[in-house]
Amino acid sequence: MSEVLDVAKRARTAAAGLAPLPRKDKDAALLAMADALVAHSDRILAANAEDVTAGREGGTSESLLDRLALTPARVEAMADGLRHVATLPDPVGEVVRGSSLPNGLELRQVRVPLGVVGIVYEARPNVTADAAGLCLKSGNAVLLRGSASAYRSNTVLVDVLAEAATSAGMPVDSIQLVPGVDRESVQELMRARGLVDVLIPRGGAGLIEAVVSGSQVPVIETGVGNCTVYVDASADLEKAVAIIVNAKTHRPSVCNAAETLLVHVDAAPAFLPLAVKALRDGGVQLHADERAAAYDDSALPVTDEDWAAEYLSLDLAVGVVDSLDEAVAHIRRWGSGHTEAIVTRDVDEARRFVKSVDSAAVMVNASTRFTDGSEFGFGAEIGISTQKLHARGPMGLPELTSTTYVVTGEGHVRS
Repeated sequence: MSEVLDVAKRARTAAAGLAPLPRKDKDAALLAMADALVAHSDRILAANAEDVTAGREGGTSESLLDRLALTPARVEAMADGLRHVATLPDPVGEVVRGSSLPNGLELRQVRVPLGVVGIVYEARPNVTADAAGLCLKSGNAVLLRGSASAYRSNTVLVDVLAEAATSAGMPVDSIQLVPGVDRESVQELMRARGLVDVLIPRGGAGLIEAVVSGSQVPVIETGVGNCTVYVDASADLEKAVAIIVNAKTHRPSVCNAAETLLVHVDAAPAFLPLAVKALRDGGVQLHADERAAAYDDSALPVTDEDWAAEYLSLDLAVGVVDSLDEAVAHIRRWGSGHTEAIVTRDVDEARRFVKSVDSAAVMVNASTRFTDGSEFGFGAEIGISTQKLHARGPMGLPELTSTTYVVTGEGHVRS
């Protein structure tokens, strides 16, 4: 048996031990894991510094280096995420629905763990802690397969988290790093049907497509973030400028950053001069259509590749549209189904926008940056799903469970 299948088999055993554990035991382990991250911060940061240095020497882009890099504050934030997950209700055992059938049987649909969850992700070592914590709280064993670029960071993180969890009474092998840094280890994980219950890819379009297309294990698809902010004719200009600047520049390397700005033709003359100045002051390069370019002489001509792009950088595609319907049509053609935002004072237009765009999250007079498990009150998140089956949007604890029907009778037999 390969090393990958061996860890999957051990995770299967651990999952059986995790499933029946009470909340208090899992919460105690989460708090121990959080304390361990802080206690071993120097060790974690040293390993991460080696990853960042290697990435920079290898020509990794600044946006990816930003995702890769850890700081004392980011380690503390990872620990705080685990502590917050410990305060959340345990989804395991929750009754989703129940009824008394006409024949007297009592029917309950109850949440249960998925079992063994494999996470395949790129660059971001904070995912290691988030995924470990959420999976443990929801009663799942987790197999973590980060990218080669973060291998040193993830190795130390998993060592720290797994040791703390085991010391707190969790089954051995509840949290494991998938061995290997080449594609074969990912492919073996994708072929581990019967040992791994679900795979969740987090990363760029190439990674996600490779896992979705090639996996024999069921996949919960997370998606890229080509997010759009639409400024309607009635928008409050001050709020609209603040929202697009935040959505684009607050942290441009993440999936909920805005990549496209659409402006209603009636708002453009007053809004775009203000927005262009604020965005340029923030270092943003605009890729504009003909009407938007009239307000920025440094804008580059927008292309189809720009409209479709998840830049993950200080670049923004900008266009002027004649109506909300045109904005919606643009989003449905070029968007990724992640997050869209409308800035408007017209309640009816806001409602129509929410109903018309087909995305996992829709913001009304708020930045796209709020599409995040932590901001939604889920603690950490396992990813942001853009599919429509089982889980959509930021995935918290309930999305890491399945259900079992429990039927209770008094000697009932079917006639």
